[in-house]
Amino acid sequence: MSRIGLGLLWLLHLLPYGVIGRIGTAMGVVLWPLARKRRAITLRNLELCFPDWTQARREQVGRAHFICVSRAFLERVVLWWASPARLEQVLHLRGAVDEALHGDGAVLLLGIHFEGMDAAWTALTLAAQRPLSGMYTPQKSKVLDRWVLDGRSRFHTERIVSRHEGAGGMLRALRRGTPFYTLPDMDFGERHSRFIPFFGVPAATLDAVPRLAASSKARVYPVVARMLPGYAGYEITIHPAWDHFPTLRDGRLADIDADLLRMNHFIEQRVLEMPEQYHWVHKRFKTRPPGEPSLY
Repeated sequence: MSRIGLGLLWLLHLLPYGVIGRIGTAMGVVLWPLARKRRAITLRNLELCFPDWTQARREQVGRAHFICVSRAFLERVVLWWASPARLEQVLHLRGAVDEALHGDGAVLLLGIHFEGMDAAWTALTLAAQRPLSGMYTPQKSKVLDRWVLDGRSRFHTERIVSRHEGAGGMLRALRRGTPFYTLPDMDFGERHSRFIPFFGVPAATLDAVPRLAASSKARVYPVVARMLPGYAGYEITIHPAWDHFPTLRDGRLADIDADLLRMNHFIEQRVLEMPEQYHWVHKRFKTRPPGEPSLY
C-alpha cells in the first residue's frame, strides 16, 4: 500500500460511520465475483465445515462474508484514526470487563478471527486502565506494516509482539502482569501445533494458549467481536474466565489435546451464531496430518 493510498483512507475516516460501512458493503459485493481465489477458499472451507448445507446456502454465507471482510478493512480507518469519543459510539464493550482488564494476576485474552478482531483490540485498549500487549503478523509492505502497528498501538498498549518472536514475547508480557491478546485459531503450520478437530476436520491448532496459561498461571478470557446490523458498530464481549483451564496435574499440563478441543468447540459455537463473520478466506485446513492429501 502506498502513502497516497493511506492518504485516501485517512480522508475516508472523515465520512459518517454508516457511509463508510455502506461503501464497504458495495466493495464486498463487487469483490465476490472478482476475487476468484479467495472465493474458492471461502466456499471450500464452508463445504468442509458444513457438509450438510446446500451450495446455495454456502454461497449466501460466502457473499455475506465478503461484505464483512470488506467492511472490516475499510472500518479500520475509524478504529485507527477516529477520536475516542467517536469510537465510544461505535464500540460496545460488555461482559467481564473489569475482571479481565483491571484485576490482578496474569490474563490471557483469547481473541477469535471474526472480522471484528481489530475492533475488539481497539475496544480493549481504549477501556483498559493499564497497558495491554498483543500479537501481530508483520506485513510485506513497510508502509502498511507501519500503519498496522501505529493503529494497534493507539491506546494503552505496552507492546505489539511480532509473531516471529514466538511464544517467548507473549510469556514475558504475561509474567510482567500485562494482559495479552492473542488469536490462535489460524493455520500457522505444523510447528507448535496439534491436529485438533474443528467442525469435525483435523486442523493444525496452535498449542500456545494452554501452554502460556500454565506457565504464567494466567486466567483465560475469550473475547468475541460481532459486527452489528444496521451499521451500528461492533459488540465486543469478554466472556467469563474458563474454569479449570488448562487441565493440570501436579502443576503441569495433563491433557493439552482436551484443552485445545475445548477451545475449538467454543469457537465453533460462536461461529454458528454468526457464520458469515468468521475469517473463511484463510486456508484453515492447509496443513494436513502426515500422509493426508491437500484439501484445497
